[in-house]
Amino acid sequence: MTAITHHTPDALLAAYAAGNLPQPFALAVAAHISLCLDCRAAHEAHLVSGGAVLEASKVEAVSEGLKSNVLDLLDAQVVEKKVYQRSGIYPGPVMEALKGKPPRWKSLGMGVRQSILSDGREGSVRLLYIPSGRAVPDHSHNGLELTLVLQGSFSDETGRFGVGDIEVADQSLEHTPIADEGAPCICLAATDAPLRFNSFVPRLLQPLFRI
Repeated sequence: MTAITHHTPDALLAAYAAGNLPQPFALAVAAHISLCLDCRAAHEAHLVSGGAVLEASKVEAVSEGLKSNVLDLLDAQVVEKKVYQRSGIYPGPVMEALKGKPPRWKSLGMGVRQSILSDGREGSVRLLYIPSGRAVPDHSHNGLELTLVLQGSFSDETGRFGVGDIEVADQSLEHTPIADEGAPCICLAATDAPLRFNSFVPRLLQPLFRI
């Protein structure tokens, strides 16, 4: 894997460490951290800082009855969670979202495919398969989009993104990502609002493709 040059911004790492990121973005950041040693170290630093703040906070006494009730509730809700490991190009957090199964690809036309991992009020997260030389239609954003490269690479107006790189796009960016020559580009894309396509046909198909 080539060196990762596009990292998760520190503000997003801090929000992830605090548990304040919406699920789609949390998945993208978790997957990036699993691939990037620098961001993993920064995330650990945020966890340590948060722990230090808690240690320094004023302690409030609670009754033994309240403590016992809370522990009983926690014991009653303990469910053994399956831990998913990396499989091929897919990091553990992505395999967890896939429930250990291969992606279920659906065609978007021109060889481009997608597999929606989740879609709800907090936003959506999907895998995108883009053959080399193919472009995602020119678009801007109604919110935030995180795109993590898992295979191949793509280029747009801001630069080139290879395996492990994450692009952060907001309302200020209008771009046309194009998959570079070589292996098909497979990305994990998380959004909290629909994209704004500039061409008529993508806008017409947008409700069908839920993107």
